[in-house]
Amino acid sequence: MFWEWALLAAGTGVLVPVLLLVRLPAAWLLGSLLAGVVVGVGGGRIRLPRSSRVAAQAVIGCMIAARVTPEFLERFARQWPVYLGVTVSTLLASSVLGFVLARRGLLPGTTAIWGLSPGGASTMMLLAEAHGGDHRLVAFMQYLRVLCVAVLASLVGRGAAGSGGLVAGALRDSGPGVSAVITALLIAGAGLAISRLARLRSGPLMVPLFLGAGLQAAGLVRIDLPRWLLLGTFVVLGWGVGLQFTRAGLAHAARSIPWVLGSILLLMAFCGAVAWILHSAAGTDLLTAYLATSPGGVDAAAVIAAATNADLSFVMGQQTVRAVLVMIVGPALARGVARGVAGGLPREV
Repeated sequence: MFWEWALLAAGTGVLVPVLLLVRLPAAWLLGSLLAGVVVGVGGGRIRLPRSSRVAAQAVIGCMIAARVTPEFLERFARQWPVYLGVTVSTLLASSVLGFVLARRGLLPGTTAIWGLSPGGASTMMLLAEAHGGDHRLVAFMQYLRVLCVAVLASLVGRGAAGSGGLVAGALRDSGPGVSAVITALLIAGAGLAISRLARLRSGPLMVPLFLGAGLQAAGLVRIDLPRWLLLGTFVVLGWGVGLQFTRAGLAHAARSIPWVLGSILLLMAFCGAVAWILHSAAGTDLLTAYLATSPGGVDAAAVIAAATNADLSFVMGQQTVRAVLVMIVGPALARGVARGVAGGLPREV
């Protein structure tokens, strides 16, 4: 096990500088993610403790909260129909695509519905198992989508940023004061405690985000995080996703990979089309529009947006609205589509 951790660290140590050399945004996240994939698919059995993953999500929540200002709230109040429209279109697209794949029998049972739903991987795995889907294939689809979106978003960010602007926003090492760092860590800790007591699956990210954003918007605190903490958090997030790819998982999904990958690319293409409409109709720059509509995780979008000149507040406003809406209606919507495919009522979960 020691050698597996050593290989993971060494692989990250090689890939991150290479990606930094070619000026790819989110190099720390993407390099650690790819290193995790290599170790996991190579037969490695190591996994990150859940506590480290949820702590990393809490730090990302604080990073996003640091960008929530009164000006952002005013802008959100003006543009909420845009946020809601983009979110609803993504949910409907994933549901329709999952329904078609399931009805045509291209993926077993209702697997396509849960695998394409933009909810959390763990939640979708549980729902898939309860409703006759292949939960292992659902996990593979969810994490493969995150990987594909992270890679493509980084490439889009590299092309849009050109030769500069890859260390903007939250990644600029502005030397935050000790009190600001302590405040952020206290908010992250309080958010984790609340999410655990309330048993909120998305709580480790969302509770610190809303708690910190509320306190900062009210002028009660100032949140700032040092560069070294953010980069370390990006590595933990990358390892957490990459190590989910295993040799057994790939073997189990081998026959379905063409359909799985095709469905993910179709969903990404649809979101790309929505981004183009947002860019054309609302004047949002293309990189910001793409990151705001990308069907990957909130944390991955936040990391890439923070590493470029994208409008982080708009990106995270859109991603947060979608995450909240998915938590509220996502499982029920997916259950309804699954009921339509199965032709009968699903079992209770």
